[in-house]
Amino acid sequence: MEFTLIWQIAKRYLRGKRTANAVPVLSRISMVAIAVVSCAMIVVFSIFNGLETMAKGLFNSFYPEIKITTVRGKFFPFDNGKLKAISQIKGVKHVTGVVEDNVFVIHHEQQKVITLKGITNDYFLVNNMRDSISGQDTVSDGEVHTAIVGQNIMNELGADTHSLSYLMLYYPNPAVTNPGADLLSAFQSLRLHPAGYFHISDEFDNIYILAPISLVQGLFKEEGKYSSIELSGEAGQIQEIKQQIKSMLGSVFKVETRYEQNKTVYMAMSGEKWAIYAILFLVLLIASFNMVGALSMLVLEKQKDIAILKAMGAQMGTIQKIFLMEGVMWSLVGGGTGITLAAIICLAQQKLGLLKMGGSFLADAYPVELQWHDFILVLGTILTVGLLAAWYPSVRATKPVDVTLKST
Repeated sequence: MEFTLIWQIAKRYLRGKRTANAVPVLSRISMVAIAVVSCAMIVVFSIFNGLETMAKGLFNSFYPEIKITTVRGKFFPFDNGKLKAISQIKGVKHVTGVVEDNVFVIHHEQQKVITLKGITNDYFLVNNMRDSISGQDTVSDGEVHTAIVGQNIMNELGADTHSLSYLMLYYPNPAVTNPGADLLSAFQSLRLHPAGYFHISDEFDNIYILAPISLVQGLFKEEGKYSSIELSGEAGQIQEIKQQIKSMLGSVFKVETRYEQNKTVYMAMSGEKWAIYAILFLVLLIASFNMVGALSMLVLEKQKDIAILKAMGAQMGTIQKIFLMEGVMWSLVGGGTGITLAAIICLAQQKLGLLKMGGSFLADAYPVELQWHDFILVLGTILTVGLLAAWYPSVRATKPVDVTLKST
């Protein structure tokens, strides 16, 4: 009964009278401000969600779900027994060894420093790269040594997968202690044919060449050694697999999940998202001052109604709840309108690509992704601000006032 009374009176005040006073105008301004901020929150959150999903997709193509590296040094031996033991851990799907380092590559008169990554063809079972590869999607150490090259490297060097062209790779010879005195032996060399190329993002396309691991180990003079062990696992079991590997290998090795390999990027994106939320929350708080003023004026305007309610036996708590409910309803109307508008904008962006990324090859338009927990967060935020803004006017409504009721 009490709730019904509170609801009916608050709903009546929400509609308001078409009078010349400022309360209806201020209330509408408050709702518009809340709508704009809530709409901005959902749109910004959805853009960050889309960018994060796109970034994760890129990382999934090149970073394994779990990566094992040595704590000290660059290369390390890893016997087949350890590889077999890791592959038999419950939840592990594929395991592969990788060796990589920077090398100098020359093609005709073009030259560049890149990262040469030695892999087996099992590497493509661990990392989701195959969809990003054009041409041959395997590496070979047969009669023709083939490699898969980043697209930007191909473009810079003028290399071609369709003709029998070769890239010459050079790596310092660790056996030569005085390179200046013996220039002919100062570098190891390897000739590779770019049989395929991959296109993921500049971060990878500018840097990496994938080649057979046996050839790369020979170039580095690190036969039987690796720079990392990479593996894929069942969804939901990655943390458990990581802990088992750490227990098996001890403190000599570092075991990282995909998130930990890119922790800085993920933290930066998350930090930017919450920084924007904090800024918009402050804007919402500033906008709430207008609501405080409007509700305070509404309390003054409704003094006669308050006196009638008190005369009818309404408790102070009931009167206070009426104006708290009013603040909540203003917030819900404004926030609901803003959230609905944001959803329409985001869906239009998904379908039509209204906002372009300015020539980026990653995506033609800004990616957006609506997530239900963002709606809950924004709705909770505007309700909290609405309650805070209505608190002071609702307390004022319970104060004694001197109102003369005219009898008819």
